[in-house]
Amino acid sequence: MANPTLRIADIPRLAELAHACGAQLVVDNTFCPLMVSPLNLGADVVVHSLTKFINGASDAIAGAICGSSEFISSLMDLHYGSLMLIGPTMDPRVAYDISLRLPHLGLRMTEHSQRAHLYASRLEAMGVAVIYPGLSSHPDYALLKQIGNETYGAGGVFCIDLHTTEAANEFMELLQNTDRFGLMAVSLGFFETLMSCPASSTSSELSEHDRSKAGISPGLVRLSIGYTGSVEQRWAQLMAAVEKLGLTSK
Repeated sequence: MANPTLRIADIPRLAELAHACGAQLVVDNTFCPLMVSPLNLGADVVVHSLTKFINGASDAIAGAICGSSEFISSLMDLHYGSLMLIGPTMDPRVAYDISLRLPHLGLRMTEHSQRAHLYASRLEAMGVAVIYPGLSSHPDYALLKQIGNETYGAGGVFCIDLHTTEAANEFMELLQNTDRFGLMAVSLGFFETLMSCPASSTSSELSEHDRSKAGISPGLVRLSIGYTGSVEQRWAQLMAAVEKLGLTSK
């Protein structure tokens, strides 16, 4: 799942193309742990930012490379392995803490997805410009249905396009400081909702032309939906900001 546009990569087709050229397919699955299983779809290597959904608490910086034993061993080869040059092993305490959170990853991903789907569906029904791969209006809805693990839904992230940076900032300001819906931060996968405007943060290194080609509007707001508070309490907070800014068309 692409960040921040939430387009879905056709992993089986990409694997077919890569293997026909003698290349390996590497997939960053940070947005989709459990939801999508790239190795089962033909990918050769999968990477994760463990800081996000897998860890779930935004209190550790860690990553993972998943692949065959032969591939991982080659990275850690004493003389030629690339990881031996930059450090192959994370801090053992961090590794231990993350391992304690793995057993409930499925529960967390399911709740992230259910809440995101509910809010995105309600907003779309009200005429808000929502981008979420769990909605039939999303261009890759059918593809995610085909390659995804339905048990875990369509993910905990959706976007709202407010068209301008000023509108995006006002929206996030209301949600954080007035309605207490979430926090402004460029991370995701936290138990609290996190919000960011990618065009002026994580994608700001791209030129305006490149952002436009990638489909990143200046007012695109990415919301990583958390699971604290009740569903309806958080919905009421979200709606307060939506109504105050007059974002609905219905």
